[in-house]
Amino acid sequence: MTAVVDAHHHIWRRADLPWLNGPLQPRIFGPYEPIRRDYSIGEFLADIAGCGVTKSVYVQANWAKDAFEDEVAYVERAATETGYPHAIVGYADFLSPDVRPQLDRLTKYPSMRGLRMQLHWHENPQYRFAAKPDLARDVTLQRNVARLADYVWSFDLQVFAWQMQGAAELAASCPRVTFILQHAGMLEDLSPVGWARWRAGMQLLAARPNVVSKLSALGTFIHRNDPDHIATIVRETLGIFGGARCLFGSNFPVEKLWTRYSDLIAAYRRALEPLGEAVTRAVLHDTASRIYRL
Repeated sequence: MTAVVDAHHHIWRRADLPWLNGPLQPRIFGPYEPIRRDYSIGEFLADIAGCGVTKSVYVQANWAKDAFEDEVAYVERAATETGYPHAIVGYADFLSPDVRPQLDRLTKYPSMRGLRMQLHWHENPQYRFAAKPDLARDVTLQRNVARLADYVWSFDLQVFAWQMQGAAELAASCPRVTFILQHAGMLEDLSPVGWARWRAGMQLLAARPNVVSKLSALGTFIHRNDPDHIATIVRETLGIFGGARCLFGSNFPVEKLWTRYSDLIAAYRRALEPLGEAVTRAVLHDTASRIYRL
């Protein structure tokens, strides 16, 4: 059985996450009372037990902006104590005049591999995160993202389909930076028009050689673990990017709202099996190992 690298999960303390405190607010993934609590590395390790996960990558979980270093320090301590995770994607404000002072503060943490600042914006406020729809075209952001090359860090890119033209321009402006497209482009409109827009945007991004796609959070907009839905997006994304440019991520504990880790992995294995062992190994292990330098 192919070993698995989970290239996208979170651990958190509720006290440090603004979106988990106060009154419930509408979220993309629906009601989330079951995860309004600490999600520790111990619970993550229990969730992945028996699933063949050999390495993992933590992706930032939207702590308060001024606590970006505290978040990385917290996860680094978990890595030191337990051996998991094996890499960290932190946060920095790429709209600041010069992001380098923030990046410099993170260089002391050996697990650091990349940064994420979420750029997704939607007309539906429930799906909206960024302050405006076209941040990928912001010259300050482009200049700051380009600076990641000097740190040998990647950028986890999160946009909706209709934002992908701007995202492709961002990738083109930073040719020395590797971009990891989050959640296979966040397909939220399952109408024929929505599928066509998503395919066109994915092709634009795949044309940039420094972009890879993460197959993660595919239950986000349907609020369930649907093996057929996963298989369709996996097949289409692989047809556009190829196995060497696709990687798996669980998005736990968010996906824990509707599935067990073992069932999620089973759905991905089922989707990948018809594509052969080489593609399966690339998606579940090799691509993430290469991109995140595990």
